[in-house]
Amino acid sequence: SLIKYSVEHTISFLQGLQKITILMGDGNSKISSIWLQTIQLFLSKSLVQEMLQFKKGKPLNREQVLTYGHFIQHHYKRDTEALIEIYHQLDAYLSLAIATKKFNFHFPNFIESNEPFIKAEGLYHLQLITPVPYSIVLERNQNFLFLTGANMGGKSTFIKAVGVCAYLAHVGMSVPAAQMDLSLFDGLISNINLTDNISKGESYFFNEVHRIKKTIEKISDGRKWLVLIDELFKGTNQQDAVKCSITVIEGLRKMNNALFILSTHLYEIGHELQIHPNIQFKYFETALENDQLHFSYQLKDGISNDRLGYIIMRKEGVVDLLNKL
Repeated sequence: SLIKYSVEHTISFLQGLQKITILMGDGNSKISSIWLQTIQLFLSKSLVQEMLQFKKGKPLNREQVLTYGHFIQHHYKRDTEALIEIYHQLDAYLSLAIATKKFNFHFPNFIESNEPFIKAEGLYHLQLITPVPYSIVLERNQNFLFLTGANMGGKSTFIKAVGVCAYLAHVGMSVPAAQMDLSLFDGLISNINLTDNISKGESYFFNEVHRIKKTIEKISDGRKWLVLIDELFKGTNQQDAVKCSITVIEGLRKMNNALFILSTHLYEIGHELQIHPNIQFKYFETALENDQLHFSYQLKDGISNDRLGYIIMRKEGVVDLLNKL
């Protein structure tokens, strides 16, 4: 019964592959043509052709079960494994194709370049239902983006959107952007959502410093990198955070082999960094109208000085609760 079960499933699999070859036609790309030729070759064997004629619902007799089972196990095992691998790849590509059509993604253009760059229009985060698209240009002469804005303004979402698009592009997937041109990167590093480590006795700030150190060591190899840093040095007091942030940015901006996006609440350090032509300054604007916060999620040129933490706390009723204690 085990042999019969395996034989029936193998036959079903082979018949399915035969239908796929019909759907593929002549193959419209180099890789699909290779898959098609391989499948047709493995299906051309005489005993396989006999199995392909098997009609579902018609039971196999004992002789057929043992004959096919012996053939599959001892003469067709490697061929079957190769066909399964092709099917896995077809399944993966089909998933990418369905997602591309369903979400209206677009394929990026990789351009050969010795220097890293990203140029994107209409870029957005794929998990947003009604996203506000961004445009971004990062290249050698402006390889560092200094990002500011109030809480909930959209900084983290923007950073993640760029990272997701770059990652999807490098795995051969279409991207959530109207258009995207980029160089081929050797790696992507993100400093997002760090935590402390109680078991190792490592504070949040220590892990921030350690992650920056590892980042510098990684990107010092001369290869092309995309580095994303969200809220640098949140784990220490403001005076230390300002000094540490300026030191890190002053150092990183010199590395022409990498592109950087760094967000921070330390707006004041931006004015000190404006002397560097390769740092571009962007911010997310927040408006307060009739005691209501309005987030445009539009990426604008400049440095934000919005400080809305207390306003948000008051709007959520935390201040009233504290006053009643």
